[in-house]
Amino acid sequence: MGLFGFVKRGQKESVCSAVIVAAGASTRMGSDKILAALQGEPVIVHTLRAFERAPSIGEIILVTREERLVELAQICKDYGISKVSKVVRGGVSRTASVYLGAIEVRREAQLIAIHDGARPLVSVQMIERTVAQAGKCGAAAPALPVKDTIKVARDGAVESTPDRETLFAVQTPQVFEASLIKAALKKALDGDEPLTDDCSAVERLGMKVVLVEGDEYNIKLTTPADLIIAECLMNGGMEYENRTRI
Repeated sequence: MGLFGFVKRGQKESVCSAVIVAAGASTRMGSDKILAALQGEPVIVHTLRAFERAPSIGEIILVTREERLVELAQICKDYGISKVSKVVRGGVSRTASVYLGAIEVRREAQLIAIHDGARPLVSVQMIERTVAQAGKCGAAAPALPVKDTIKVARDGAVESTPDRETLFAVQTPQVFEASLIKAALKKALDGDEPLTDDCSAVERLGMKVVLVEGDEYNIKLTTPADLIIAECLMNGGMEYENRTRI
């Protein structure tokens, strides 16, 4: 396979790079969540290891806070995460951090997979199917149907109840054609547009994002309770082990 991972798009092969975003302040966690211990290793190691094992991923750009640059570069070395080609400084917002990572990918990259560093239970299988779908359509993201009834409210009063059948909780990695996501992020930053995920930037350009099957294990660590849940999921025996196999 050479230096890069490849996925087929039509009759040509596409190079995929991953941008792992780990530049947040972790205010609700109370400490830096990407360095929190999970099964005896830093959270970020579990996240990076999944992309290290994914055949479709040729390189990883790790985006973090300036004061963590040296430490995370050393962690990558210590844990043998060889696909990390650069550890770069993030920006003042998540969108800025993603953009700063995206512009650092190798010129050969035709696809970019963007993932939250605080989603350490992401499976190789989900990475592969999302990259494969993006290779076909240009933009793809994993998602799960919403289980609860959702209310739209203003000032504490319910305004409407959307049809649950049309609602999905979107996860990462979100994968896009490289030129598309770079242009979308640049436009969002230039317009100072607040975004909650990277799909939103692409949607504002009129591009459709295709959803693929998400994974209930692929939780985002936000509060101390999430770390406890992640530990329990990882202690799930063969069910969890089967998810981590290629």
